[in-house]
Amino acid sequence: MSDRILQDQEFQLPVSRVFIAATLLAALLLDWLPWQGIWLTFRPDFVALVLLYWCMHKPYHVGISVAWTVGILADVADASLFGQHALAYSVLAFSGIVFYRRVLMFNLHQQTLQIFPLFLLAYTVYAMVHWQLHGNISWKYFIGSVVSSLLWAPMTILLQALRRPRAAPNQT
Repeated sequence: MSDRILQDQEFQLPVSRVFIAATLLAALLLDWLPWQGIWLTFRPDFVALVLLYWCMHKPYHVGISVAWTVGILADVADASLFGQHALAYSVLAFSGIVFYRRVLMFNLHQQTLQIFPLFLLAYTVYAMVHWQLHGNISWKYFIGSVVSSLLWAPMTILLQALRRPRAAPNQT
């Protein structure tokens, strides 16, 4: 029960919009790393991870408009079809906002199972755009949804650790 109380208190902690923007920018930079070979197949979508985290934990601060804006930036940076990431991130943000109460009821390991269909939906949008452009579906998109789901727990732990207020050095 005490874990539930701590999680509720963590949910109510204020977070600055600058910090949210900084985490989204850091995720964009991670997505822009030069992935090659087999690593390109297993590359998670860091922007989707961070975006879904903020949609789950601060749904009144980060929503569909932020997802669309970050998606447009990702489209420009990747030189991909304009609007592909924006559409996928908007669908992901909408899903995260709709299901955030349900997902946050579970512990982190159970959340991974709840998050997987949301990432699968976003990666399905990527696959449908690829199908419209090239006439076939690349199944490599769906491997990224598994890897992104597996990174949900470590990424959540990292962002929660960064959000916690620091005690002053002179306090005990």
